[in-house]
Amino acid sequence: MPQERPSSSFYYGWIIVSIAFLTLLLSAAISSVPSVLMQTWEQEFGWDRSAVSGAMSIRILLYGLMGPFSAALMSRFGIRRVMVISILLLVVSLILTPFMTAIWQLFLLWGIVVGVGTGSLANVLGVTVANRWFVKHKGLVIGMLTASAATGQLLFLPLMAKISTEIGWRYAILTVVIALLVLAPIVAIWMRNHPYDVGKAALGATAVTAPPAFTGNLFLAPIQALGSATKSGTFWLLAGTFFFCGFSTNGLIGTHLIPACGDFNIPIVMAAGLLSLMGLFDLVGTTLSGWLSDRFDSRWLLFWYYSLRGLSLLYLPQALGLGYTQLLIFAVFYGLDWIATVPPTAKLASEKFGPEKAGMIFGWIVVAHQLGASTAAYGAGVMRELLGSYTLPFVLAGFACFFASVMALRVREAGRMTRRIL
Repeated sequence: MPQERPSSSFYYGWIIVSIAFLTLLLSAAISSVPSVLMQTWEQEFGWDRSAVSGAMSIRILLYGLMGPFSAALMSRFGIRRVMVISILLLVVSLILTPFMTAIWQLFLLWGIVVGVGTGSLANVLGVTVANRWFVKHKGLVIGMLTASAATGQLLFLPLMAKISTEIGWRYAILTVVIALLVLAPIVAIWMRNHPYDVGKAALGATAVTAPPAFTGNLFLAPIQALGSATKSGTFWLLAGTFFFCGFSTNGLIGTHLIPACGDFNIPIVMAAGLLSLMGLFDLVGTTLSGWLSDRFDSRWLLFWYYSLRGLSLLYLPQALGLGYTQLLIFAVFYGLDWIATVPPTAKLASEKFGPEKAGMIFGWIVVAHQLGASTAAYGAGVMRELLGSYTLPFVLAGFACFFASVMALRVREAGRMTRRIL
Protein backbone atom coordinates (compact mmCIF):
# COMPACT_ATOMS: atom_id res chain seq x y z
CA MET A 1 0.00 0.00 0.00
CA PRO A 2 1.19 3.57 -0.64
CA GLN A 3 2.80 5.08 2.45
CA GLU A 4 3.37 8.63 3.48
CA ARG A 5 7.01 9.23 4.41
CA PRO A 6 8.59 12.36 5.80
CA SER A 7 10.73 14.18 3.26
CA SER A 8 14.31 15.23 3.90
CA SER A 9 16.07 18.28 2.56
CA PHE A 10 18.20 16.21 0.17
CA TYR A 11 16.66 14.06 -2.55
CA TYR A 12 18.63 10.93 -3.49
CA GLY A 13 17.30 11.15 -7.03
CA TRP A 14 19.91 13.83 -7.77
CA ILE A 15 22.65 11.27 -7.05
CA ILE A 16 20.92 8.94 -9.51
CA VAL A 17 20.89 11.72 -12.10
CA SER A 18 24.61 12.34 -11.52
CA ILE A 19 25.50 8.66 -12.00
CA ALA A 20 23.31 8.41 -15.10
CA PHE A 21 24.94 11.59 -16.42
CA LEU A 22 28.43 10.12 -16.03
CA THR A 23 27.37 6.86 -17.65
CA LEU A 24 25.72 8.53 -20.63
CA LEU A 25 28.72 10.84 -20.93
CA LEU A 26 31.09 7.88 -21.35
CA SER A 27 28.68 6.11 -23.69
CA ALA A 28 28.59 9.20 -25.89
CA ALA A 29 32.38 9.49 -25.76
CA ILE A 30 32.71 5.90 -27.02
CA SER A 31 30.23 6.57 -29.81
CA SER A 32 32.28 9.55 -30.99
CA VAL A 33 35.63 7.73 -31.05
CA PRO A 34 35.25 6.38 -34.64
CA SER A 35 34.90 9.90 -36.06
CA VAL A 36 38.36 10.68 -34.66
CA LEU A 37 39.94 7.39 -35.72
CA MET A 38 38.25 6.90 -39.11
CA GLN A 39 41.09 8.38 -41.15
CA THR A 40 43.72 6.67 -38.98
CA TRP A 41 42.13 3.25 -39.51
CA GLU A 42 41.88 3.89 -43.24
CA GLN A 43 45.59 4.70 -43.45
CA GLU A 44 46.83 1.89 -41.19
CA PHE A 45 44.67 -0.95 -42.50
CA GLY A 46 43.92 0.21 -46.04
CA TRP A 47 40.14 0.26 -45.49
CA ASP A 48 38.08 2.63 -47.64
CA ARG A 49 35.62 5.23 -46.35
CA SER A 50 32.49 3.29 -47.30
CA ALA A 51 33.67 0.13 -45.45
CA VAL A 52 34.42 1.98 -42.20
CA SER A 53 31.16 3.94 -42.59
CA GLY A 54 29.32 0.62 -42.97
CA ALA A 55 30.60 -0.62 -39.60
CA MET A 56 29.62 2.66 -37.97
CA SER A 57 26.20 2.44 -39.62
CA ILE A 58 25.60 -0.94 -37.96
CA ARG A 59 26.67 0.45 -34.59
CA ILE A 60 24.29 3.39 -34.92
CA LEU A 61 21.42 1.10 -35.96
CA LEU A 62 21.94 -1.32 -33.06
CA TYR A 63 22.29 1.66 -30.72
CA GLY A 64 18.71 2.51 -31.59
CA LEU A 65 17.28 -1.02 -31.78
CA MET A 66 18.50 -1.81 -28.27
CA GLY A 67 16.43 1.04 -26.78
CA PRO A 68 13.00 -0.59 -26.33
CA PHE A 69 14.51 -3.92 -25.27
CA SER A 70 16.83 -2.14 -22.83
CA ALA A 71 13.76 -0.46 -21.31
CA ALA A 72 12.14 -3.89 -20.86
CA LEU A 73 15.34 -5.30 -19.30
CA MET A 74 15.48 -2.35 -16.88
CA SER A 75 11.87 -3.00 -15.87
CA ARG A 76 12.56 -6.71 -15.33
CA PHE A 77 16.06 -6.77 -13.81
CA GLY A 78 16.57 -3.19 -12.66
CA ILE A 79 18.49 -0.23 -14.00
CA ARG A 80 21.67 -0.93 -12.03
CA ARG A 81 22.17 -4.49 -13.28
CA VAL A 82 21.63 -3.52 -16.93
CA MET A 83 24.09 -0.63 -16.58
CA VAL A 84 26.84 -2.76 -15.01
CA ILE A 85 26.54 -5.54 -17.61
CA SER A 86 26.58 -3.03 -20.46
CA ILE A 87 29.68 -1.30 -19.10
CA LEU A 88 31.52 -4.62 -18.81
CA LEU A 89 30.49 -5.54 -22.36
CA LEU A 90 32.00 -2.28 -23.61
CA VAL A 91 35.20 -2.90 -21.66
CA VAL A 92 35.67 -6.30 -23.34
CA SER A 93 35.07 -4.87 -26.80
CA LEU A 94 37.46 -1.95 -26.31
CA ILE A 95 40.20 -4.17 -24.87
CA LEU A 96 40.06 -6.33 -28.00
CA THR A 97 40.00 -3.36 -30.42
CA PRO A 98 43.80 -2.71 -30.51
CA PHE A 99 44.33 -6.29 -31.71
CA MET A 100 42.03 -6.11 -34.74
CA THR A 101 43.59 -6.63 -38.17
CA ALA A 102 40.63 -7.22 -40.52
CA ILE A 103 37.53 -5.25 -41.46
CA TRP A 104 35.18 -8.00 -40.18
CA GLN A 105 36.66 -7.47 -36.72
CA LEU A 106 35.76 -3.78 -36.92
CA PHE A 107 32.19 -4.77 -37.86
CA LEU A 108 32.05 -7.24 -34.94
CA LEU A 109 33.65 -5.11 -32.21
CA TRP A 110 32.43 -1.63 -33.17
CA GLY A 111 29.41 -2.46 -35.29
CA ILE A 112 27.77 -5.13 -33.12
CA VAL A 113 29.27 -5.26 -29.61
CA VAL A 114 29.72 -1.51 -29.10
CA GLY A 115 26.33 -0.94 -30.74
CA VAL A 116 24.61 -3.24 -28.23
CA GLY A 117 26.58 -1.88 -25.26
CA THR A 118 26.06 1.81 -25.96
CA GLY A 119 22.46 1.16 -27.04
CA SER A 120 21.72 -0.13 -23.54
CA LEU A 121 23.10 3.13 -22.10
CA ALA A 122 21.26 5.49 -24.42
CA ASN A 123 18.46 8.05 -24.21
CA VAL A 124 16.10 5.38 -22.86
CA LEU A 125 18.17 5.29 -19.67
CA GLY A 126 17.69 9.02 -19.18
CA VAL A 127 13.96 8.86 -19.86
CA THR A 128 13.54 5.86 -17.51
CA VAL A 129 15.41 7.63 -14.69
CA ALA A 130 13.40 10.82 -15.20
CA ASN A 131 10.04 9.02 -15.27
CA ARG A 132 10.78 6.94 -12.16
CA TRP A 133 12.40 9.56 -9.95
CA PHE A 134 10.78 12.85 -11.00
CA VAL A 135 7.32 14.30 -11.46
CA LYS A 136 8.51 17.83 -10.87
CA HIS A 137 11.40 19.04 -13.10
CA LYS A 138 11.08 15.99 -15.38
CA GLY A 139 11.76 17.96 -18.55
CA LEU A 140 14.83 19.60 -16.98
CA VAL A 141 16.21 16.20 -15.92
CA ILE A 142 15.72 14.74 -19.40
CA GLY A 143 17.48 17.79 -20.82
CA MET A 144 20.42 17.39 -18.42
CA LEU A 145 20.83 13.68 -19.17
CA THR A 146 20.50 14.23 -22.90
CA ALA A 147 23.14 16.95 -22.69
CA SER A 148 25.56 14.39 -21.28
CA ALA A 149 26.19 13.29 -24.87
CA ALA A 150 27.44 16.78 -25.62
CA THR A 151 29.60 16.78 -22.51
CA GLY A 152 31.12 13.47 -23.59
CA GLN A 153 32.22 15.09 -26.81
CA LEU A 154 33.43 18.17 -24.96
CA LEU A 155 35.71 16.17 -22.67
CA PHE A 156 36.83 13.27 -24.81
CA LEU A 157 37.03 14.30 -28.48
CA PRO A 158 40.02 16.68 -28.20
CA LEU A 159 41.69 14.26 -25.77
CA MET A 160 41.17 11.30 -28.11
CA ALA A 161 42.47 13.30 -31.07
CA LYS A 162 45.57 14.49 -29.21
CA ILE A 163 46.43 11.05 -27.83
CA SER A 164 45.90 9.32 -31.16
CA THR A 165 48.09 11.79 -33.08
CA GLU A 166 50.90 12.10 -30.51
CA ILE A 167 51.06 8.61 -28.95
CA GLY A 168 48.86 6.33 -31.03
CA TRP A 169 45.20 5.41 -31.40
CA ARG A 170 45.54 2.29 -29.24
CA TYR A 171 46.39 4.46 -26.23
CA ALA A 172 43.30 6.54 -26.93
CA ILE A 173 41.22 3.36 -26.66
CA LEU A 174 43.02 2.44 -23.43
CA THR A 175 42.06 5.81 -21.93
CA VAL A 176 38.36 5.05 -22.44
CA VAL A 177 38.80 1.56 -20.94
CA ILE A 178 40.29 3.06 -17.77
CA ALA A 179 37.38 5.51 -17.49
CA LEU A 180 34.87 2.65 -17.80
CA LEU A 181 36.66 0.61 -15.12
CA VAL A 182 36.41 3.57 -12.75
CA LEU A 183 32.71 4.04 -13.54
CA ALA A 184 31.66 0.39 -13.04
CA PRO A 185 32.03 0.26 -9.20
CA ILE A 186 30.36 3.68 -8.85
CA VAL A 187 27.28 2.32 -10.64
CA ALA A 188 27.37 -0.98 -8.72
CA ILE A 189 27.56 0.70 -5.28
CA TRP A 190 25.42 3.85 -5.50
CA MET A 191 22.93 3.34 -8.33
CA ARG A 192 19.34 2.51 -7.31
CA ASN A 193 16.48 1.24 -9.45
CA HIS A 194 13.52 3.15 -8.00
CA PRO A 195 12.72 5.79 -5.32
CA TYR A 196 11.03 3.01 -3.33
CA ASP A 197 14.49 1.46 -2.78
CA VAL A 198 15.47 4.44 -0.60
CA GLY A 199 12.03 4.94 0.93
CA LYS A 200 11.20 8.02 -1.11
CA ALA A 201 8.47 9.18 -3.44
CA ALA A 202 9.28 10.55 -6.85
CA LEU A 203 10.13 14.25 -6.60
CA GLY A 204 6.83 16.09 -6.85
CA ALA A 205 4.74 13.07 -5.77
CA THR A 206 3.26 12.73 -2.29
CA ALA A 207 3.20 8.97 -1.70
CA VAL A 208 5.90 6.29 -1.67
CA THR A 209 4.78 3.47 -3.95
CA ALA A 210 6.47 0.24 -4.99
CA PRO A 211 7.41 -0.06 -8.67
CA PRO A 212 4.92 -2.08 -10.72
CA ALA A 213 6.03 -5.65 -11.33
CA PHE A 214 7.14 -6.40 -14.87
CA THR A 215 4.74 -8.76 -16.60
CA GLY A 216 5.01 -10.47 -19.93
CA ASN A 217 7.86 -11.66 -22.08
CA LEU A 218 11.07 -9.62 -22.19
CA PHE A 219 11.20 -9.76 -25.97
CA LEU A 220 7.48 -9.65 -26.70
CA ALA A 221 6.66 -6.73 -24.38
CA PRO A 222 8.55 -4.14 -26.51
CA ILE A 223 6.93 -5.57 -29.64
CA GLN A 224 3.48 -5.33 -28.04
CA ALA A 225 4.22 -1.74 -26.97
CA LEU A 226 5.18 -0.95 -30.54
CA GLY A 227 1.97 -2.55 -31.81
CA SER A 228 -0.18 -0.34 -29.60
CA ALA A 229 1.87 2.76 -30.42
CA THR A 230 1.56 2.32 -34.18
CA LYS A 231 -2.19 2.94 -33.89
CA SER A 232 -1.37 6.51 -32.93
CA GLY A 233 -0.62 9.22 -35.45
CA THR A 234 1.39 10.97 -32.74
CA PHE A 235 3.82 8.05 -32.67
CA TRP A 236 4.38 8.16 -36.41
CA LEU A 237 4.94 11.91 -36.41
CA LEU A 238 7.38 11.76 -33.49
CA ALA A 239 9.20 8.80 -35.06
CA GLY A 240 9.31 10.61 -38.41
CA THR A 241 10.76 13.79 -36.97
CA PHE A 242 13.29 11.77 -35.00
CA PHE A 243 14.35 9.93 -38.18
CA PHE A 244 15.33 13.28 -39.66
CA CYS A 245 16.90 14.28 -36.34
CA GLY A 246 19.26 11.30 -36.48
CA PHE A 247 19.87 11.86 -40.19
CA SER A 248 21.09 15.39 -39.46
CA THR A 249 23.10 14.85 -36.24
CA ASN A 250 25.11 11.84 -35.08
CA GLY A 251 24.76 9.96 -38.37
CA LEU A 252 26.03 12.84 -40.48
CA ILE A 253 27.84 15.49 -38.44
CA GLY A 254 28.94 13.20 -35.61
CA THR A 255 30.39 10.65 -38.05
CA HIS A 256 31.58 12.73 -41.00
CA LEU A 257 32.40 16.28 -39.90
CA ILE A 258 36.02 15.46 -38.99
CA PRO A 259 36.65 13.60 -42.29
CA ALA A 260 34.94 16.48 -44.14
CA CYS A 261 37.33 18.91 -42.48
CA GLY A 262 40.17 16.64 -43.59
CA ASP A 263 39.10 17.21 -47.20
CA PHE A 264 39.96 20.89 -46.64
CA ASN A 265 43.28 20.11 -44.89
CA ILE A 266 41.96 21.03 -41.46
CA PRO A 267 43.99 19.02 -38.87
CA ILE A 268 42.22 16.27 -36.91
CA VAL A 269 42.85 17.93 -33.55
CA MET A 270 41.37 21.21 -34.79
CA ALA A 271 38.35 19.43 -36.31
CA ALA A 272 37.81 17.51 -33.06
CA GLY A 273 37.93 20.86 -31.30
CA LEU A 274 35.02 22.01 -33.45
CA LEU A 275 32.94 19.02 -32.36
CA SER A 276 33.99 19.67 -28.79
CA LEU A 277 32.83 23.27 -29.10
CA MET A 278 29.48 22.01 -30.41
CA GLY A 279 29.31 19.82 -27.33
CA LEU A 280 29.89 22.81 -25.07
CA PHE A 281 27.08 24.81 -26.63
CA ASP A 282 24.78 21.80 -26.84
CA LEU A 283 25.25 21.23 -23.11
CA VAL A 284 23.72 24.68 -22.67
CA GLY A 285 21.15 24.33 -25.44
CA THR A 286 19.79 20.91 -24.49
CA THR A 287 19.61 21.67 -20.77
CA LEU A 288 17.77 24.90 -21.62
CA SER A 289 15.50 22.90 -23.94
CA GLY A 290 14.50 20.68 -21.03
CA TRP A 291 13.68 23.77 -18.95
CA LEU A 292 11.67 25.23 -21.83
CA SER A 293 9.75 21.98 -22.38
CA ASP A 294 8.40 22.27 -18.82
CA ARG A 295 6.95 25.68 -19.71
CA PHE A 296 6.11 25.92 -23.43
CA ASP A 297 4.39 23.95 -26.18
CA SER A 298 6.81 21.21 -27.19
CA ARG A 299 5.54 21.21 -30.79
CA TRP A 300 6.64 24.79 -31.36
CA LEU A 301 9.98 24.12 -29.69
CA LEU A 302 10.56 21.29 -32.16
CA PHE A 303 9.49 23.50 -35.06
CA TRP A 304 12.15 26.11 -34.25
CA TYR A 305 14.85 23.55 -33.41
CA TYR A 306 14.51 21.73 -36.74
CA SER A 307 14.18 24.94 -38.76
CA LEU A 308 17.33 26.50 -37.29
CA ARG A 309 19.25 23.25 -37.69
CA GLY A 310 18.26 23.12 -41.35
CA LEU A 311 19.63 26.63 -41.91
CA SER A 312 22.92 25.76 -40.24
CA LEU A 313 23.39 22.64 -42.39
CA LEU A 314 22.80 24.62 -45.58
CA TYR A 315 25.49 27.01 -44.40
CA LEU A 316 28.04 24.26 -43.60
CA PRO A 317 29.39 23.59 -47.15
CA GLN A 318 30.17 27.31 -47.53
CA ALA A 319 31.75 27.44 -44.06
CA LEU A 320 34.09 24.56 -44.92
CA GLY A 321 35.31 26.42 -47.98
CA LEU A 322 35.69 29.80 -46.29
CA GLY A 323 37.87 28.79 -43.36
CA TYR A 324 38.05 28.16 -39.64
CA THR A 325 36.30 31.36 -38.51
CA GLN A 326 33.14 30.46 -40.46
CA LEU A 327 33.30 26.93 -39.05
CA LEU A 328 33.37 28.41 -35.55
CA ILE A 329 30.14 30.28 -36.35
CA PHE A 330 28.59 27.03 -37.58
CA ALA A 331 29.79 25.13 -34.49
CA VAL A 332 28.16 27.62 -32.10
CA PHE A 333 24.91 27.90 -34.06
CA TYR A 334 24.54 24.17 -34.73
CA GLY A 335 25.81 23.16 -31.29
CA LEU A 336 23.02 24.99 -29.45
CA ASP A 337 20.56 22.84 -31.40
CA TRP A 338 22.45 19.50 -31.63
CA ILE A 339 20.16 17.29 -29.54
CA ALA A 340 17.83 19.89 -28.09
CA THR A 341 14.98 17.97 -29.77
CA VAL A 342 15.10 15.12 -27.24
CA PRO A 343 13.40 16.74 -24.18
CA PRO A 344 10.28 17.98 -26.05
CA THR A 345 10.04 14.72 -28.02
CA ALA A 346 10.31 12.63 -24.85
CA LYS A 347 7.74 14.84 -23.09
CA LEU A 348 5.24 14.50 -25.95
CA ALA A 349 5.71 10.71 -25.89
CA SER A 350 5.25 10.57 -22.11
CA GLU A 351 2.10 12.72 -22.25
CA LYS A 352 0.59 10.59 -25.01
CA PHE A 353 1.46 7.08 -23.82
CA GLY A 354 1.86 7.47 -20.04
CA PRO A 355 4.95 7.05 -17.82
CA GLU A 356 4.75 3.23 -17.63
CA LYS A 357 4.91 2.68 -21.39
CA ALA A 358 6.90 5.80 -22.24
CA GLY A 359 10.28 4.09 -21.85
CA MET A 360 9.65 1.33 -24.36
CA ILE A 361 7.71 3.50 -26.80
CA PHE A 362 10.28 6.28 -26.66
CA GLY A 363 12.82 3.52 -27.29
CA TRP A 364 11.05 2.76 -30.58
CA ILE A 365 11.05 6.45 -31.44
CA VAL A 366 14.82 6.39 -30.85
CA VAL A 367 15.00 3.41 -33.24
CA ALA A 368 13.64 5.72 -35.93
CA HIS A 369 16.28 8.28 -34.93
CA GLN A 370 19.04 5.72 -35.35
CA LEU A 371 17.63 4.45 -38.64
CA GLY A 372 18.00 7.99 -39.93
CA ALA A 373 21.47 8.24 -38.42
CA SER A 374 22.51 4.90 -39.88
CA THR A 375 21.25 5.95 -43.31
CA ALA A 376 23.26 9.17 -43.15
CA ALA A 377 26.40 7.51 -41.78
CA TYR A 378 26.58 5.03 -44.65
CA GLY A 379 25.00 7.17 -47.35
CA ALA A 380 27.27 10.16 -46.74
CA GLY A 381 30.31 7.91 -46.92
CA VAL A 382 29.16 6.46 -50.24
CA MET A 383 28.36 9.92 -51.66
CA ARG A 384 31.79 11.14 -50.59
CA GLU A 385 33.40 8.22 -52.46
CA LEU A 386 31.32 8.87 -55.60
CA LEU A 387 31.25 12.69 -55.67
CA GLY A 388 34.47 13.58 -53.87
CA SER A 389 32.76 15.90 -51.33
CA TYR A 390 30.14 16.02 -48.58
CA THR A 391 28.20 18.96 -50.02
CA LEU A 392 25.18 16.98 -51.22
CA PRO A 393 24.65 15.06 -47.92
CA PHE A 394 24.81 18.30 -45.93
CA VAL A 395 22.30 20.05 -48.19
CA LEU A 396 19.90 17.08 -48.20
CA ALA A 397 20.00 16.98 -44.40
CA GLY A 398 19.21 20.69 -44.24
CA PHE A 399 16.04 20.33 -46.31
CA ALA A 400 15.07 17.20 -44.35
CA CYS A 401 15.11 19.33 -41.19
CA PHE A 402 12.70 21.82 -42.74
CA PHE A 403 10.30 18.96 -43.46
CA ALA A 404 10.63 17.70 -39.87
CA SER A 405 9.74 21.16 -38.53
CA VAL A 406 6.41 21.03 -40.37
CA MET A 407 5.72 17.49 -39.12
CA ALA A 408 6.26 18.62 -35.52
CA LEU A 409 3.41 21.13 -35.68
CA ARG A 410 0.96 18.37 -36.64
CA VAL A 411 1.60 16.20 -33.58
CA ARG A 412 -1.37 17.45 -31.58
CA GLU A 413 -3.71 17.27 -34.59
CA ALA A 414 -2.70 13.65 -35.09
CA GLY A 415 -3.35 12.94 -31.43
CA ARG A 416 -6.91 14.31 -31.66
CA MET A 417 -7.52 12.41 -34.89
CA THR A 418 -6.26 9.18 -33.32
CA ARG A 419 -8.55 9.56 -30.33
CA ARG A 420 -11.54 10.00 -32.67
CA ILE A 421 -10.59 6.85 -34.57
CA LEU A 422 -10.00 4.75 -31.44
